[in-house]
Formats: sequence, C-alpha cells, structure tokens
Amino acid sequence: MMNPLRRYRLLKSTVRITMGFIFLWAFFDKLLGLGFATTSDKAWINGFSPTTGFLTYATQGPLAWIYQSLAGNPVIDWIYMLGMLGIGLGLVLGIMVRLAGYGAITFMVILWFALLFPENNPIVDEHVIYALLLLWLTRTNTTQQFGFGKWWCSLPFVKQHPMLR
Repeated sequence: MMNPLRRYRLLKSTVRITMGFIFLWAFFDKLLGLGFATTSDKAWINGFSPTTGFLTYATQGPLAWIYQSLAGNPVIDWIYMLGMLGIGLGLVLGIMVRLAGYGAITFMVILWFALLFPENNPIVDEHVIYALLLLWLTRTNTTQQFGFGKWWCSLPFVKQHPMLR
C-alpha cells in the first residue's frame, strides 16, 4: 500500500503534468492545425492567426467587443502562442511552476471574462476550476517529482529568485 504522502505527491504531479498538457496541446494544435480545434488550413504555420477564430466568433457578453478588437493582431498572436508554450513546458517539465502557474491563472481569468457569462453556469465553469487547480499548484511544491524541478530548484539563480521555482 502506498504511503498517503506519496499518493498526495503523485496527485500533485499528475495534476501539474495534465494541466501543462492542456496548454501544450493548445499550442501545437494552433501551430500545426492537428484537426481538433484547428484544421490544418487554419494553422499558424500556414499563415492563419491563432487567435482570430476564438476572439471573433466565441467571445460573448459585455466585454466581447474588447476581445473581438484584438482578433488577428500579430502581437496578441505571439503573446498567446509563447504563453501557451511557456506555460505548457513549465508545468510538464516541472520548472518555473510558479511563474507558469500564475501565467496560466491569468490566462484562465482572461478566458472567463471573454466568455461572460458562461453558458451552463453564470459563475463557475472549467476556467474557474482550472484556475483553482493552478493556484493550488503554485502554492504547493509540485516540482520535486516527475520532472526536472529538483535540478531546476538547485540552480543558484533560481534559489535567489523563488518566483522561478
């Protein structure tokens, strides 16, 4: 039988890695058009903006006009894509989990406001749940198992700057 502390650490690591995979998948799907949320003809590598579809057609509510005005902006495209890649790699690899987590929380809050008010519940949707899970990850030490976190946290620069843990 597995030690309860070990089970807890395994759960934290599993949540960290799966949350990271959500962001990595979004990055690769938009980059390559894997045929799930993005078809190959609308892939970023084929010259299509990775933010146009969502920001133009999926946003709703009182703030939709703000998001729609950002659709297709190359700066927003780069911020989105680099954010998805950085968050995904940080969480999957177990490095910069705090920074990646806070970035992901910010992204989830932005998405929640873009979809105001969520379709099935006016307050809580998957973005809120993801943000809460990410907050839990940033406030607990999830870097020590299944990744490069132990090595990363031992680096002098990271020791001097705890936000990079």
